[in-house]
Amino acid sequence: MRTKSASRSVTIMWRILAIIFVLAVTFGAAFALEAKPKIAFLLKTMQEERYATDRELFTKRALELGADVVFDSANNDEELQLSQFEQILDGGIDVIVFQPVNTGTAGALVAMANQRGVRVVGYDSMLTNGPLDAMVMQDSWAVGKLQGEAMVEWLKAHKGGKVEGNVALIMGQPGDSNAQALSSGVLQVIAQNPGLRLVAQRSHDGWSPDAARETAESLLVKYDNKIDAFICNNSGMAFGVMGALQAEKLDDGSKVFVAGADADLRNVRLVATGKQTLDVWKKIAPLAENAADVAVALAKNKDKPVTELVTGYVLRNNGAIDVPTIVTPVVAITKKSIDSTLISEGLYTREQVYSE
Repeated sequence: MRTKSASRSVTIMWRILAIIFVLAVTFGAAFALEAKPKIAFLLKTMQEERYATDRELFTKRALELGADVVFDSANNDEELQLSQFEQILDGGIDVIVFQPVNTGTAGALVAMANQRGVRVVGYDSMLTNGPLDAMVMQDSWAVGKLQGEAMVEWLKAHKGGKVEGNVALIMGQPGDSNAQALSSGVLQVIAQNPGLRLVAQRSHDGWSPDAARETAESLLVKYDNKIDAFICNNSGMAFGVMGALQAEKLDDGSKVFVAGADADLRNVRLVATGKQTLDVWKKIAPLAENAADVAVALAKNKDKPVTELVTGYVLRNNGAIDVPTIVTPVVAITKKSIDSTLISEGLYTREQVYSE
């Protein structure tokens, strides 16, 4: 027969257990409410100096919005990026912001993420045939068009008003949609000017500056240094081309037109000294910050379509779907415009650009 004391002990025990249960539920719910969104930021490379800025600005903005960020880059290695992508998914993630190494095959990675309920925001380079939730990018075609139009004006100034000469197009990763878009803007300008002769249109694995230099060296030999313009898909490859020109004492903006894109500091310094003719500043702050804004909004509103969460987008078809796309500004950088653009907007200081 159970005593009153024993019964009282049992009652107290059950009341304690009930309190513990209520507290566990309460604190568990509070923890769930306070759990931070987890965002992955996956870049294809850190090879170009600009990507340190992409990472810094993206991470800063996402943290300000209350998210945690997991970062990785793939050294332009497609297999490494696949491994990184799988590890991110296995570790648990809400949204992935993704710059693909291979834009032609990365759609399969997006499909993999979608199958696990993870949304994907494309970054900088539009992948093809993949169900992206959103895209943040510059208008690469417009970058190429800026480069081509600047070349036309340079030729007029250096060839008595004529638009004629030998042009080499130095492209990035073979098959990369961004490299193709950059190049298409240039090619349109060339097609509109029959006096221009496209003597080379070369792709370079990994957007390699060294490979670009080798291409330029071989072209200078083949055409007896008579290349009037080198238009490059990025600043790194333009720097490689400038190395080849320097060896021939042709690293002079009055002798050969050279254009890059990314506004890496070492290229901007070459533009400032008149050695490189043009670079294009693809503004990184609006790119990185918009991507963070979209990613966090998607993570916090998992059941809402992206079109209800962002404004200012256009629809760009990537072969699979019409992707809501935010397009950010690009600016031509010349010797005359460095102060009023890059320096006045705080990307670089005067000391960084002009110091010896």
